[in-house]
Amino acid sequence: MRGGTSKGAYFLAADLPADPDVRDELLLRVMGSPDERQIDGLGGAHPLTSKVAVVSPSSAPGADVDYLFLQVAVDRAEVSGRQNCGNILAGVGPFAVERGLVPAGEDATSVRIRMVNSGDLATATFPTPGGRVDYTGEARISGVPGTAAAVVLEFPAGAGKLLPTGNARDVIDGIPVTCVDNGMPTVLIAAGELKVTGYETPKDLEDDLALAERLREIRLAAGRLMGLGDVSDTTVPKLTLLAPPREGGAICTRTFIPVRCHTSIGVLGAAGVAAGLRIDGGVGAEPAELSPDSDRIRIEHPTGFLDIESSLGTTPDGLPRARRTAVVRTARKIFDGTVFPRAAARPRGGHR
Repeated sequence: MRGGTSKGAYFLAADLPADPDVRDELLLRVMGSPDERQIDGLGGAHPLTSKVAVVSPSSAPGADVDYLFLQVAVDRAEVSGRQNCGNILAGVGPFAVERGLVPAGEDATSVRIRMVNSGDLATATFPTPGGRVDYTGEARISGVPGTAAAVVLEFPAGAGKLLPTGNARDVIDGIPVTCVDNGMPTVLIAAGELKVTGYETPKDLEDDLALAERLREIRLAAGRLMGLGDVSDTTVPKLTLLAPPREGGAICTRTFIPVRCHTSIGVLGAAGVAAGLRIDGGVGAEPAELSPDSDRIRIEHPTGFLDIESSLGTTPDGLPRARRTAVVRTARKIFDGTVFPRAAARPRGGHR
C-alpha cells in the first residue's frame, strides 16, 4: 500500500513469525535487503519505500488495532522499530477494514490505532460507502500524483513531554536547536546556522559531506539530551532545517531521515515542526509566518507542502504541551497477494 508519501508492505501479525528476530530476517528477504537496489524484493531502493506495517487486533483501552512500524534498511541487514511512521499510518485503517479487523460503516469508518512503537494513539477516518473501503476521491497531497480519498488522521495530546530537554532552546556545538517530541523525536535547526539556505534540493544537501558530518554530530548530541541515549544506530531523532517560507506557507523545511534528505516530510515529523513553531523562544518562532486566527499550518517541503492543524496548551507547571494535531493524508491499495521471499541463507559448510 501507499500511505501518504511512503510505500510499504502491510501484514497481519498472525501471518508473520512471532519471534522478532525470525520475523525481521524474513522481512529483509521480503524487501530485498541488504542491496542498494533491493532488486530481489518488494523494496523500492529508498527509505521511503522500504517500510513495513504489522497490524493486529488491540487489547489496549481505546484502540481497535495495534500498528507496529518497521523500517527496513536498504543497504544494511537492519530492521528498526525505534520510530513511528505517520505516512504508513494512513493505510492502517483501510487495511484493518480490508482484513476484517474492524467493521466498516455505511458511509465512513473511524479506526482507533495504537502505535506500538511509542504507545501513542491515533484515529483514522476514511470513506467506506456501502461498507467497503473506497480509495478514490479528490484529496491531493504534495509528492503523490493524482488524487485519492482523504484519510483524516487525528492525534490526541500525548502523555510525554513536548520538550524532552525541558528547554525551548538548547545549544549543541554552538548551534541553537529546539528539541521536540510530538509523536516523533525531532530536532529543529535554522538552516542559516549551518551555512545553507534551506531551499537546496535533497540531492544537493546529501552531497554536502561537511554538512552531513555536522548533522551527525548534532544528532548524536541531541539524542543524549532528549534521553534517547546512543542514537548512532537508530533513525531518531530526525533533524529538520528551517527557513522562511517562499510559497505562501508558514515555514520551509528540509528533513533528514536521518542521513537521506526527505523528498517531502513525514506526518509525525511535521507534527513536531508545527508544534515547535508555536513555542515561544524556540528556533522556529522567528522564521515562521503563522496566522493568529487559525490552527492550520502549511509546511513547505521539497515537493510541495503539507497542511497540519496544531494547537498547544500548557501543563500545570507552565510548560507547553500539544493539545490537538490533525492532518489529511491519502492511501491506496496497490496489490493484494502472496510474496515469495528469497531463500534463507544457508549456514557455511551446510549441505546444498
